Amino acid sequence: MTAAASVVDILAIAAHRDDVEQTCGGTLLKMRALGLETGILDLTRGEAGSRGTAEQRAAEAEEAGRILGVSWRQALDLPDGRVENTYENRLKIVRVLRELRPRVVILPYWQARHPDHATSATLGYEACFLSGLARVDTSAEPHRPYKVIYASLYADVRPSFVVDITPYAEQRYRSLMAYRSQYANVAQAGNLFVPEEEIRERTFAEARHYGQLAGLRYAEPFVQKEVGLVEDLMLLPVASL
Repeated sequence: MTAAASVVDILAIAAHRDDVEQTCGGTLLKMRALGLETGILDLTRGEAGSRGTAEQRAAEAEEAGRILGVSWRQALDLPDGRVENTYENRLKIVRVLRELRPRVVILPYWQARHPDHATSATLGYEACFLSGLARVDTSAEPHRPYKVIYASLYADVRPSFVVDITPYAEQRYRSLMAYRSQYANVAQAGNLFVPEEEIRERTFAEARHYGQLAGLRYAEPFVQKEVGLVEDLMLLPVASL
């Protein structure tokens, strides 16, 4: 039987609408520029957030996805603030993986301040494994992504590698600012949020920090659990001295 074709090449999975824009939006932009199809799966709808409504965040996510050039974006119905690694929730992600058939999946790093983020890392990984089991019946062909990587921007960990997003830093920032309910200066929960005028400075400073690690201007960091493979020492990027 011929394997079904991929709908997207790279799928970013995150707990909340705007997580992807913060942690790997520039990478999705770069991959899109390389001709790859990209997608985003938000696990929750933002109904428990301190600002905005689920309906507002849906509209903002649609606009942000347009800015990022993704070809597919949807949200599951996992409870915001109560993401749990259950078999039922894994199956919800499996159905998406088998529909889209991505080669690469980007997950949040597995250690995080927000419990939803940490849980989503494990939930997403186990769903990727489950998706490849032929006897798990979802009325779709089994599919297991080839590569799982973790967006580690907010983790206190040295990245396995970084992606140069220098040409896309401004566009990445615009995708984040599409979430006006979250980042515009409003009185509601103002003590919990960074003032709008500081968001740009922080966003670019973080990207600058990770860029400098590899001699770049702006970059996004990632962690992989497996050992990397090098075929030609002469082609290793990033100078040692």
